[in-house]
Amino acid sequence: MYIKGRYILSACLLVFIQQATAAAMDCKKAANDVENMICANKSLYELDAQMGTLYRQLMTTATATQPELKRTQRAWLKTRNACAVDVACLDGSYRQRLQALQAQWTQAAMWQPDAVDLQAMNDLQESIRAESKNHPEFALEHALAARAFESSQTSFAGDPVDSYGEQTSFPKSRPKGVSEDEWKALNASSIDGAAETGRSSYALLDLDHDGQRDLIVDTYAGGTGLFTYVETWRRKGERFVKRSVEPESSLFYTNDRGANQAISWIKLHDRIYAAYRNGAYGVDNLYLLNPLKVNRQVPKVSVRYSYALQVPTTQHKEDGTSTYELDADLHEALNQAITQAMKIASDSNPDAPLCPIPPTGAGDDDYYSYGPGHYTIEKIADLPVMIGGECYIGALIDWFGSYSEKTGLFAQLAVRKPGVEASGTTYEVHGRRHVTDVSSTLGKVELNGD
Repeated sequence: MYIKGRYILSACLLVFIQQATAAAMDCKKAANDVENMICANKSLYELDAQMGTLYRQLMTTATATQPELKRTQRAWLKTRNACAVDVACLDGSYRQRLQALQAQWTQAAMWQPDAVDLQAMNDLQESIRAESKNHPEFALEHALAARAFESSQTSFAGDPVDSYGEQTSFPKSRPKGVSEDEWKALNASSIDGAAETGRSSYALLDLDHDGQRDLIVDTYAGGTGLFTYVETWRRKGERFVKRSVEPESSLFYTNDRGANQAISWIKLHDRIYAAYRNGAYGVDNLYLLNPLKVNRQVPKVSVRYSYALQVPTTQHKEDGTSTYELDADLHEALNQAITQAMKIASDSNPDAPLCPIPPTGAGDDDYYSYGPGHYTIEKIADLPVMIGGECYIGALIDWFGSYSEKTGLFAQLAVRKPGVEASGTTYEVHGRRHVTDVSSTLGKVELNGD
C-alpha cells in the first residue's frame, strides 16, 4: 500500500463531536438543574458528549489507572455541579477537564519504542547500506520494497455528497469485502472522513496482529498544497477507536506541492510500520511510525546523497515539448557554475556579494542572492554564473529532492543579470545521485510543507 504526495494538517473537531454524541448524557434521565441546563444548551451538550467518549476510551485503554480515573472524574463532577446554572462556569469546567483527559489519553496512547523497534531501525539501516552497493541511486526504495507489508485488505470509497464528487461521507451500505461484524462495529463508531470537506477512502487491514482488522482513513482535501492526510482507528471489541483524540492530528500527511513525501507500509521483526519518507536535496529522512499509536520520538533512518549535476545541451522551451540547443560557450559556462555550486553553498561567505557591486546602479541587495523563491520549490544555492566575461546571479533549485529513474534529479538553474529589471532565463539541470551515508537515531518527525 503506497501513497505519494499531498497534504493538509487538520483533523476536524466536528468529526470528534459526531463520534462523541453516542456517549452524550441521556437527557430523559436528567436528575438535577445542572443536567437540565446541559441538555438545554447545545454547546454544553456537545462538550458533555466529548467528555463521555473520551472518558470511555480512557477507561478502556488505560486500564492500570482506572481507579484513579474514576476518583478524579467523581471529584470533577462535584466541581461541575457547584456551577449550578452558570453557563460560563459550566463551559470552563468542561473545557478544563477535557484538556486534562486529552493529556492523559495522549500519554496512554503514546508509543515508546522498545528494543525490537530499535533493532528494526538498525536492520533497515544495514539493509540500505547493503543495497547501495548494487543500487546506489535507489538503495532506500529497494530496501523498503523487500519489506512491503502484504495482508488481507478491503478498500472502499466514501459516498459522494455533491455532484462533483469533491466531498464524500461514510458509506450508507456495507461495502463488498466488509463482514457483517466489521460493518456493525464501523457504524457503532461514527466514522467519517478526517475533514469537513474532501474525498475520503477507507481500508481495513490488521495492523497489530490481533486477528481483527483495523481501519485506515485517507482523506484528500486538495487546496493549494494538494493535501492528503491519513488517520487510523483500532478495532477494539465492538467499536473502532481513533488513534488520537487531539483535535488536530493525523498519523501522517503528504503534500504534492512544496514537499517530497511518501509512505510505505512495511513489516520488520513481525511488526508493522508506516515508513514515512520526507525528502530534500541530498537527504531522505525515513520515520518508522507505529500505525496505531501517538508518535513522538520514533526510529529515524537518514540516507544522504551526493549528486553529479550537469546542464543538458538540449533544453526544452516554455511549451514543454519544443527543444533548442545551447551554444557551446554558454553550455560550458553553465556547467562550470553548477560544478562549483555546492562548494559555494557550503564554503562561501553569506555576507559577500555574488557579483561585484558597481559604484552606480541597482541597490546592493540585488547582488547577494537571486531573490526569494516560491514555496513549491527548494532553493539549493545562490551562485555566480560567468557568461562571456560578465557576472550573472544564479539560483539552483529543485523539487525537494524528487528523483526518478528516467531523469534522476530534475532541477533548474535560473540566471539573471543583476541590476536589470527583466526576468531571468531558466535552464534545466539533471543529476544522478549515489548514497554517501546512512545513519539512524530516535527523533521527532520533521515535515516539509508545514
